[in-house]
Amino acid sequence: MIPALLDHLVLATPDLAATVADFARRTGVTPAPGGAHVGLGTRNHLVGLGGDSYLEIVGPDPEQAAPPGSRPLWPAGLTAPRTLAWAIRPPDLDAAVAAARARGHDPGEVRPMSRRRPDGTLLRWRLTDGTHPSGLVPFLIDWGTSAHPATGLPVTPLRSLSASAPDPDRVRPLLSALGVDLPLSTGPAGLAVTLETPRGPVTLG
Repeated sequence: MIPALLDHLVLATPDLAATVADFARRTGVTPAPGGAHVGLGTRNHLVGLGGDSYLEIVGPDPEQAAPPGSRPLWPAGLTAPRTLAWAIRPPDLDAAVAAARARGHDPGEVRPMSRRRPDGTLLRWRLTDGTHPSGLVPFLIDWGTSAHPATGLPVTPLRSLSASAPDPDRVRPLLSALGVDLPLSTGPAGLAVTLETPRGPVTLG
């Protein structure tokens, strides 16, 4: 199942170059360089998931110093690639935040971010900064007038997105407050992503 409003999935890694190379080996598709998140100490590579959705592979940027605080969405002690989070793109970000709060879930404050593509294009967006510790509840994003990052990317279509949680019934109301559905089973907290690739289906944890 592919959730409605899906914007992107976040695959975090402690070694960006190694993870991009491994993704290319497993799928036969090489993710495109995205750009640096200046001041956050990270950069990314991207691959399309079909339509206006994409997979972001993000890791430490060797050309930047580590930020003084923790990186956004970044868990302490990350030692291997992991799908940490996902984002949805509602038609009206501010209205979606207000509606979620009225239903009992606070997605967090909305804050601006930006990054510069390798070709020099500056992308600007707004997103909510309240992420659920499990990563199972999406954050919200609005690209404003910037070109959507999925445009022109190499593509590995998303076959399915599912999740597990120790207590799924605690997560379902939060998803419902955002108007999204995600298949949930009982188990350790985590997202499972399966892609269609030239080398067959590939699942990312």
